[in-house]
Amino acid sequence: MSLSFEGRVALVTGSGGGLGREYALAFAERGASVVVNDLGADTKGGGKSSAAADKVVEEIRAKGGKAVANYDSVEDGEKVIQSALDAFGRIDIVVNNAGILRDRSFARTSDLDWDLIHRVHLRGSFSVTRAAWNHMKNQAFGRIIMTTSAAGIYGNFGQANYSAAKLGLLGLANTLAIEGLRYNIRCNTIAPVAGSRLTETVMTPELVASLKPEYIAPMVLWLCHEQCQENGALFEAGAGWIGKLRWERSQGSIVRQKNQPMTPEAVRDQWDKICDFTDATKPKSVQESLLSIVSVLSGLDSGGGVGATPTAAAALASGVNPAEAVGQKLPPSTFTFTPAQCILYALGVGMSTKDPDHLRFLYEGHEDFSCLPTFGVIPSQAAMMDGGLSSIPGLNIDFTQVLHGEQYLELYKPLPTSGTLTSEATVADVLDKGSGAVILLDVKTFSGDQLICFNQFSVFVVGAGGFGGRRTSDNAKAAVPPPKRAPDVVAIDSTTRDQAALYRLSGDWNPLHIDPSFAAMGGFKAPILHGLCSFGFAARHVLKHFAANDPSRFKAIKVRFVKPVMPGQSLQTEMWKEGNRIHLQCKVKETDAVVLAGAYVDLHGASEASLGNLTQHGALQSELVFAEIGRRIKDSGSELVRKVNAVFAWEITKDSRSAAEWTMDLKNGSGSLHRGPAGGKADVTITVSDEDFMEVVQGRLNPQKAVQAVTTSRSSSSRQKKETQLSFKGSSESTLCG
Repeated sequence: MSLSFEGRVALVTGSGGGLGREYALAFAERGASVVVNDLGADTKGGGKSSAAADKVVEEIRAKGGKAVANYDSVEDGEKVIQSALDAFGRIDIVVNNAGILRDRSFARTSDLDWDLIHRVHLRGSFSVTRAAWNHMKNQAFGRIIMTTSAAGIYGNFGQANYSAAKLGLLGLANTLAIEGLRYNIRCNTIAPVAGSRLTETVMTPELVASLKPEYIAPMVLWLCHEQCQENGALFEAGAGWIGKLRWERSQGSIVRQKNQPMTPEAVRDQWDKICDFTDATKPKSVQESLLSIVSVLSGLDSGGGVGATPTAAAALASGVNPAEAVGQKLPPSTFTFTPAQCILYALGVGMSTKDPDHLRFLYEGHEDFSCLPTFGVIPSQAAMMDGGLSSIPGLNIDFTQVLHGEQYLELYKPLPTSGTLTSEATVADVLDKGSGAVILLDVKTFSGDQLICFNQFSVFVVGAGGFGGRRTSDNAKAAVPPPKRAPDVVAIDSTTRDQAALYRLSGDWNPLHIDPSFAAMGGFKAPILHGLCSFGFAARHVLKHFAANDPSRFKAIKVRFVKPVMPGQSLQTEMWKEGNRIHLQCKVKETDAVVLAGAYVDLHGASEASLGNLTQHGALQSELVFAEIGRRIKDSGSELVRKVNAVFAWEITKDSRSAAEWTMDLKNGSGSLHRGPAGGKADVTITVSDEDFMEVVQGRLNPQKAVQAVTTSRSSSSRQKKETQLSFKGSSESTLCG
């Protein structure tokens, strides 16, 4: 779906030419009403003219767009914004693009050179944005772009004034991103590289010509669209390439002793360690930046000193200490449920009686009534929901800052539809991601003494990182990217406006999913869908398209939660089959935003899944095994015919009565298998009970003791007797077809 700006009003400063012109034209083409601001000055800030802005307005109107010109200086921000209000009644988007150059080596930079650059770039952006700010707050929407440059990020000879102003814009943007978040105002910074009046003084004509402004505009439009939730970020872009930048910090070193003077010699001796970016952290806030500094005091009190990294000390300051937490067990939790909870969960993840295949999960009287496999997360989540983590030493964290990062579920047998389950949770690891801590919680769920399923919750604690711990763990169930090809199957399912309200009845009572005011405090414009609800949608898409809705085929699922889903949006699950693993990626169809990534579902093969699980309603256990044999004959029957050259008749008994007949023709054509007696004479007739057949398949019973073989043709042939024996040699169903 193409991005539209219908109903939005965008202001682009300095849009009489170059990048600004390109932005203005692009916004107008997508339906926005545009204020084209340009003072008409030269590249050094001298002069004034309305011609540049008027020309761009004429271009927009000639194409059927809506635009007005503004000729005020960006230092008069109120006047610039008033133009938007007078013409269009609102202001939604501000792109601070206006700029000039007064390049001088630092020694030759005058007060005027310095002040003029800062007035246009830094004060001008401040003035215009401040004038728009309250209007954006009142309408609960705003998108702001600040324009920095590589000179501001890295420095550049002869541009001390320009570099200082440009880096100042980054600091301004980062603060606005924090203050505007609760009002749905997003502010980001770009460092474009494009040919313009400003860059032609520092680039060759050939390079200016190749770095076209239209290669920057698409990024600006995306950052300004309502679908884009990026905030407080910095991007470099040029020639069609876009990259995101972030700060990085070494682990550092403590260079003083308690109650001892700090010396430059100590700094000198630890310099390599101070500058070593191995296992670097990436602080994202003032709080994170201060964390390791404050932790030095705790480190010195606990005996740390010269040469130490603030690991143990930072653990104290952050509230996280892996040495204490890892291996700790939470109090066991019990979960008692009836078929009603299974049905409620199925409805919560989007199942409906409109689909006949869903009835087995929605009606307790159905002959194959089953529990959805992903219901396995529900009994285990009580370990966290009941506050068990708060009792763990070494995890002194703010639980309002806990986010669900990843989930792994593995079933060891199909879930019962009622009963009492007991879950035992263990802290498997605690990782330091810099901006936060990741807690891996392993949960085993039992029915009596029998292990039913295993869950691994990966939870991210915002702001709890920086304690010097490991960033990765061998205990973590890893997410896996999908194949680099088009998906084999795509399924689309709509959620309802009440999806979160329904799903939460399965046990996740977090008000984030129901209370608008609580959601607003988290920066969301409305309550969001549970990540595990999207998880359930995606899993049942796989179950339907690759396992015929047979829950016994389900083995495991792994997902990484990426972005929230709003109730009422549609979930699009893209699936790739690789053997018994189905890779998947789940998106919001309306926005194309990925919400589940690195995900997969592992399935049992058809016959593997049937072992021990097909007798619930009196069905023959052997049926799915013969279905698998038929598939294998279809794949490689010609080779089997060449090797075996015989027709086998199978009689399956149950309770000493004949229950089914199968004919396996490995003699004619390319081989075949059909249910029923042989049309002609069979070379070998094999009679075996359904129970013994499955015992043989699983290698638990000697086949010669289990079956009664009657040769109806060539009965005295030693060759045929040998073939009969060979047909049973081994312990897997593959040997049963030769």
